[in-house]
Amino acid sequence: ILSHLAESITGLETIRAFKQQRRFKIAMYHKLDCHTNAFLIANSATRWLGIALDYLGAVIVLLAMIVSLVCSWLMPEVVTPSLVGLAINYTLLVPIYLNWVVKFLSDVETHMAGVERVAGYIEMQPEDYKTNGFIPRSWPSKGEIRFDNVSLRYDKSSEVAVTGLKLTITPGSKVGICGKTGSGKSSIVMSLFGMTPVIIGSIYIDGIDISAVPLQILRSRLSVIPQDIIMFSGTIRENLDLENRYTDDQIWESLEMAQMKETVSTKLGGLYGRVLEGGVNISVGQRQLLCLARAILHQAAILVMDEATSSLDPTTEKTMLNAAEKAFANKTVISIAHRLSTLLSCDRILVLEGGKVVEDGSPSDLLSRSMGIFSTMLRASEGTQSSTI
Repeated sequence: ILSHLAESITGLETIRAFKQQRRFKIAMYHKLDCHTNAFLIANSATRWLGIALDYLGAVIVLLAMIVSLVCSWLMPEVVTPSLVGLAINYTLLVPIYLNWVVKFLSDVETHMAGVERVAGYIEMQPEDYKTNGFIPRSWPSKGEIRFDNVSLRYDKSSEVAVTGLKLTITPGSKVGICGKTGSGKSSIVMSLFGMTPVIIGSIYIDGIDISAVPLQILRSRLSVIPQDIIMFSGTIRENLDLENRYTDDQIWESLEMAQMKETVSTKLGGLYGRVLEGGVNISVGQRQLLCLARAILHQAAILVMDEATSSLDPTTEKTMLNAAEKAFANKTVISIAHRLSTLLSCDRILVLEGGKVVEDGSPSDLLSRSMGIFSTMLRASEGTQSSTI
């Protein structure tokens, strides 16, 4: 319920723009009904248990009274009336304690679910940051990426996400990756940052095996623009320069290259304008362009764009792609997209299916294959967009 409420508040403008208020109200009412039904069932079970325990306590008191009277009748010298009264008095406390014991046991069982989750996090193996090792400060300078017979898998219980990948990305090239959901697109990108374990093979960036590179150095030398942008509560400047390494002039220059200089100076309060947690006071398009400015400021040799334009309108998408093309003209750029038209400007396109590369070539080469997978997917997506319009 809270998650649905937060999502509704965050996307309120979109909900009203598409006139979906009634659908979201019905969804909220349904979730409230489910919660209320569960609460009523749990409350009724608790009340029934209370009544059952009271009857059980009454039976115990009755039996204690009968046993005490019988013992007093059979052994009057040992079991005196005062002892009978004391026994009955203590027995009357049994129903109260019985209720409390059952209640506490129920509470313990309920809260053990939280303990189990905490124990799971405690037992989770931390990442091996591999703090030892010397890496040149200029690495990577060219941006060459080579996958040497790489197979990827998230954990031992899951299936192999990518199998036997042999791929070389030349420095400064623009590579687009597409495929159906679960084909292994994001797994390949995450492996560059050491987030997807490599079970077979090696990944080389500028000739250095990334398995020997400390994770902190590896992730700090690459830039990424994800689909869901993370913005921290603070200022625009703090979100762009997390380590406070750059001057204001350098930040303004990156904002200008990302087509955000005027917006930041006039609408967002300048570099020291406030950003709420999650960037809720900034539009989705502005967050994406700010993330692009952050990547430009970083000046990494490799940029990864993982569904970076999937939630943008066509105008903002065009602005972002043009800005990225100019800012990273001599850098290696890997773009993952479901919207295939955004990949037509790439130098090379890879089509994945089942964790393997099934098509590889330039956009013109892939489009010339009338029955090829990429051209078929592109025609299908254009048909879907036309019918939607």
